[in-house]
Amino acid sequence: MTDSTLTEAEVRSVWVRLKAEIVPTTFVEPERLSRALHLVPGLLLVSEAFQRTGSFKYRAALAAALQSESCHLLTASSGNFGAALALAAAKTGQRCTVVMPAGSAQVKIAGVRNLGASVDLVDTSRQTRAQRVAELHRQYPEAEVISPYDDARVIAGNSSLGAELFGREQPECIVVPVGGGGLSSGLVVARDLLARSCEVIGAEPLLANDAARSIRSGQLCVNEREPGTLCDGARTLSLGKLNFARQGLSEIIEVEETKIAEAVRLLFGLANLKAEPTGALSLAAVLQAPQRFAGRRVACIVSGGNVDSALYARLLVEE
Repeated sequence: MTDSTLTEAEVRSVWVRLKAEIVPTTFVEPERLSRALHLVPGLLLVSEAFQRTGSFKYRAALAAALQSESCHLLTASSGNFGAALALAAAKTGQRCTVVMPAGSAQVKIAGVRNLGASVDLVDTSRQTRAQRVAELHRQYPEAEVISPYDDARVIAGNSSLGAELFGREQPECIVVPVGGGGLSSGLVVARDLLARSCEVIGAEPLLANDAARSIRSGQLCVNEREPGTLCDGARTLSLGKLNFARQGLSEIIEVEETKIAEAVRLLFGLANLKAEPTGALSLAAVLQAPQRFAGRRVACIVSGGNVDSALYARLLVEE
C-alpha cells in the first residue's frame, strides 16, 4: 500500500486505530512569545515533543506497521522515524532494521537501539541511505521497506495529527516543517477530508530547499547529497513522490540557519518548550517572514523534541 489511493474510510479507520495508542498532541498558547513577536490574535504551538519516541513519527510508523504483512521492517532515518518504527515493530512483534547516517545525533542512534531495532550506520558522503537500504533488502528479501514519508500509510498516520488539530482549533493557517513531506501531506489530507478552510504553509531550511525548488519548477528536484542543515529531519534528498504529486501547500518558506537557531532559543525561553531544530522550523518561518502572518491565528507544528544535548546547549547560548 505505497500508492496514494487510500479512501476516506481507510484514512478515518487509521485515525480510530491510532487514537488508543498515541499520546494526544500538546497545545500551547505562549503569551510571552506571541507578545514578543507582535502576533495578534496569537500563536498556537502544536507540539509532538511529548509523543511516544518524542516526535510525530510514531503516528506514521505505527500506521505502517499495523498494516504491514511482513515480519521484518526496513527503513532509513536520521533518527525519529527509526525510533518510531522500532517501537511500533516491538508492539506488533516485527523485526526492525534502521539505516542511519553515521553523523546522526548520538541520542537518536542510542534511542533506536534501545527500542530493539538493529542499526546500520552509513557514511552518507560515500553512499546514500537509499543505496544502503537497497543492499540490505537484497540481503533480506523478506523485509518490507517502509519510507518515512513516501507511503500512503505513513501519510494517513500523520493525518491523525491534523484530525486532532481541527477537532479543537480553527487556525487561519498552519505552518509545518517539511523534509520528505509526509507530515505536510498528512495535514493537507486531514484539512481536505474535514473540509476546513485553512492555509497550510511549509517551512524548509534554505540549505535544504529541494521542496521549494520543486514547487517553483513544477518538477521534483533532488539534492546531490544530504544537505548540511541543523535540521537533520530535513536532510532528505527530495520530497517523496506521493507528496510532490499531492502538494496542497500554499507556499514553502525557506528559512536561514540563524532563524532556526533563534526559534529553538525562543521556544525554550518564552514557551518553556524543548524542540529539535527541525521541530523549530515552523516558528523559524514566522521569524523569517513575519509580514506573512500579521493579524492571523497561526498554528505552528513543533514536530519533535529529540535533540543532542551538546547541540542543544550550544544553540541556547549562541546569539
